[in-house]
Amino acid sequence: MFDLIKSNTRRSWILIAGFVIVVAAFGYLFGMLFGGGFIGLIIAIGIALVMSWSAYAGGDKVVLAVSRAKLVTPIDEPRLHNLIEGLAIAAGIPKPKVYVVEDPSPNAFATGRDPAHASIAVTRGLLEKMNRMELEGVVAHELAHVANRDTRVLMITATLVGVVVLIADWTLRSFFWGFGGGRRGARDRDGAAIFVLVGLVAAVLMPLFATLMQAAVSRRREALADLTGVKYTRYPPGLIAALEKLKSDETIVQSASRATASLWIESPLQREKGLFGKLNHLFDTHPPLDERIRILQEL
Repeated sequence: MFDLIKSNTRRSWILIAGFVIVVAAFGYLFGMLFGGGFIGLIIAIGIALVMSWSAYAGGDKVVLAVSRAKLVTPIDEPRLHNLIEGLAIAAGIPKPKVYVVEDPSPNAFATGRDPAHASIAVTRGLLEKMNRMELEGVVAHELAHVANRDTRVLMITATLVGVVVLIADWTLRSFFWGFGGGRRGARDRDGAAIFVLVGLVAAVLMPLFATLMQAAVSRRREALADLTGVKYTRYPPGLIAALEKLKSDETIVQSASRATASLWIESPLQREKGLFGKLNHLFDTHPPLDERIRILQEL
């Protein structure tokens, strides 16, 4: 298990480094296309830094607001607070703030830039459909995300995807309005056409590539959180039973979106079926539930 944890952590940071390279390369290409040279690279890195800092400083508040999560006290939800407090002690981190999302679909997520500024939110459906051991398994999984700083990693990757999409949108709009001629005067017609074609292909494919990288980072962190969570509870069957219930429940979280999907313990979005569903799985932010259950059963 410890070897898998180290492997997942190492690969996650390699993927994030790849993310930064993609943003930088796309920014440089954007500058070359429009005659700015390294200015495009500088602008891309600047935007990435500003957006990443914004996500780092206040992204958790945005996520909680978008998810319609409401802060609850120990008087409101004594069982939930008791579980979180005990597991936070086992994890060696401060007790996070506790939120409830009034939604019948069972699910949960954690957010916050570090353990000192963390929050855990669970849906009403999770509280009603899980017994104590199952709920403990889910809470331990979310606390693992906090302890492993996954919430910070996922916010950074989501922000970098946003930067790539933003630059791609600028590129396509500029071509549409005819502002891509910065370097064409210095080249012959065929060379300019090839250069522009490369820019257009990159503008279309880069966002897809960035989204695939984001999904890969998220899937790695989910597998790591499962393993770390059972370390806190010392009872894998609790999380296994919870994941089996999540698998059988096909309801969706109404306040969830693709922007926040990677934070939840299980994808809160509609499960697509058929050929389109199989293709859509490439962009899934979570490993298949069957795979997660199988790994836990082998512990």
